[in-house]
Amino acid sequence: MYKLIIRPILFLFDPEKVHHFTFWFLKIVFKVPFISSIVKKIYTVESPKLERKLFGLTFKNPVGLGAGFDKNALLFNELSNFDFGFIEIGTATPEPQIGNPKQRLFRLLDDEGIINRMGFNNDGVEVIAKRLRNRNKNIIIGGNIGKNTLSKVAAYTDDYLKCFKTLHPYVDYFVLNVSCPNVGSMAKLQDKDYLLELIKAIQSENKNYETQRPVLLKIAPDLNDIQLDEIIELIAETRIDGVIASNTSTNREGLKTSKEELEVIKNGGLSGKPIAERSTRVIKYLADKSNKSFPIIGIGGIHSAEDALEKLAAGADLVQIYTGFIYEGPNLIKKINKAILRTS
Repeated sequence: MYKLIIRPILFLFDPEKVHHFTFWFLKIVFKVPFISSIVKKIYTVESPKLERKLFGLTFKNPVGLGAGFDKNALLFNELSNFDFGFIEIGTATPEPQIGNPKQRLFRLLDDEGIINRMGFNNDGVEVIAKRLRNRNKNIIIGGNIGKNTLSKVAAYTDDYLKCFKTLHPYVDYFVLNVSCPNVGSMAKLQDKDYLLELIKAIQSENKNYETQRPVLLKIAPDLNDIQLDEIIELIAETRIDGVIASNTSTNREGLKTSKEELEVIKNGGLSGKPIAERSTRVIKYLADKSNKSFPIIGIGGIHSAEDALEKLAAGADLVQIYTGFIYEGPNLIKKINKAILRTS
């Protein structure tokens, strides 16, 4: 129904406007009595074989929603009805910011991809934290955090620390977003020496709490082998809890979309099917080269159950969907979980 009727209608309109409309619509729908129960009955796949234990957390299943979809923590309770094993909110920044000028979100229909240059638009970490106070305790929530676009270099670490402190009571794990291509001055955040400084500062703050939160690093799909070796070394040195591979890509190779259309769209991070192989390569390299010494959450181009199984076979412990959720609809979660059960 989604791909035959709903998606063709939604795809007639501007992607960002559709996103806001969808949130508004789902908010209203899930206020109707019994709707949540009906949706859960349709989409939920229950089995102990789907459970995954990582970072001291128990995930009811290994399929999560990637950061950026519910960045402002507006719909996480409602989205949990579709049987996500975990939902990642953010990227949250210390202060609210409007992000980059519109239009900043584009569908690549021929490639089943998306290019975005949102620029960390969000309501600010204080507002997001307030919304998370009413969270459903049965769903694991991750907090994806970053810096404000206009922050000076000397304030980068303080930005992450403020987000970490503010969200700590309300999320189950943290993700340091240091690889988004849509925010200015991100190059320093991918420098190994700075990453050491940042991770150690976050870990030091984490020790101040009775319950420490797992901390993961989100990396780009465009890293070469030398850079991936540095990531492995970084994880070994800091003992950070894991990696999310991968973020969006700036690489435009192999796209079916015309060069003329891409020139109109200009810069932005590419997600969806075009980055599936790149993301899987990064996962496999990290898993093989490190002898699977740390957990990996795989994301990038998962549009089918087979795509998810490929990520898991490459070395991912959990997977996340984002663009695939937009193109394939909520039934994708159920298909992935059923496929995992068939192969377990």
